[in-house]
Amino acid sequence: MTDTVQVAIDDRMRLLAALLAVTSWPEDEQRRKAHGTHIHARNTRRRLQTYDKHPAVVILQGLLDRGVPLEELFGYVLQLEWPALTGGEQPTWAPPAWPRHLVAFYQETGLAQWWQEEAHHWEEARQQVEKLFATARLHTFLEPFVGPIPDTLIFLPNLCYPTDTSLGAAVDGRLYCITPPRVAVGSNPPWPFDDDPAHLYRAALMQYGRLLLRRYLRAHADALSEASAQPLPVTPAFAALYPTWEAQLLALVGLSLVVIYLQDCVSEQEAQAYVLMERKVHGLTELPGAVSVMRRYLRGRQEGTYREFADFLPHFGKHLRVARTIMAL
Repeated sequence: MTDTVQVAIDDRMRLLAALLAVTSWPEDEQRRKAHGTHIHARNTRRRLQTYDKHPAVVILQGLLDRGVPLEELFGYVLQLEWPALTGGEQPTWAPPAWPRHLVAFYQETGLAQWWQEEAHHWEEARQQVEKLFATARLHTFLEPFVGPIPDTLIFLPNLCYPTDTSLGAAVDGRLYCITPPRVAVGSNPPWPFDDDPAHLYRAALMQYGRLLLRRYLRAHADALSEASAQPLPVTPAFAALYPTWEAQLLALVGLSLVVIYLQDCVSEQEAQAYVLMERKVHGLTELPGAVSVMRRYLRGRQEGTYREFADFLPHFGKHLRVARTIMAL
């Protein structure tokens, strides 16, 4: 295991991202919130628009209509061998013939040539992300919260679809974070990756942290069961976004880790700007209290009160209630 984040361009990811361009996904995400998209995404959609009846597209549209999450779709494709798209496990929702149709789509649309023509966009994105993660030691940072991390962390910058959503996938000892550049206001093009380091750190810590913590909670079911017996003190708006106790915990911990990382490894100014943005954009008033609770755990761990996060977990809700009360004074 190496304590670095690998940054890569993965053709399996790009194939599925291009396939999304021919489905209803681009319109769906614009209906949720209108935003400018990267020129590569727009041109990919324009180039592939006549393939909307291709079997690979029809199957993907059907899976989207059935509500199969994007993370499962990308996780499935990332386990296949490139370029034959063979091997891996076949989930129950995936038609057995889909990989064959994916290969046909890739060949018939000339995507290899298109990616070669657009290589400068992808290479620029890779270099920007790689530079920002060159000194990031996320294994070391995350281990106090999730235990030893044997996985390889891989960051895949995405210039195609989805253009407004970061995704995470765990595949055979690899944890993937798939992230577009940060969208700008209105119809402006998205920001270059290196213009907003906090966007990348947020995406990586939220996705890697969620995948690792979810696995950690499975291995500490007793502590999870004890902790979840009492509801967390969150607003109705937050509960609507994260309906289950576990989803709320994953979000609170993940967001807190972003703030702590920015405070400790970037700057207090960046951390404060991030907290303010989360409050203004998402109405997230829970974050300052959650950060103080996670800091409390780190102090207790250093002092020997807690050996690991499972020891602290049953007390998380109580400490969060106290922190919110204090901050409301």
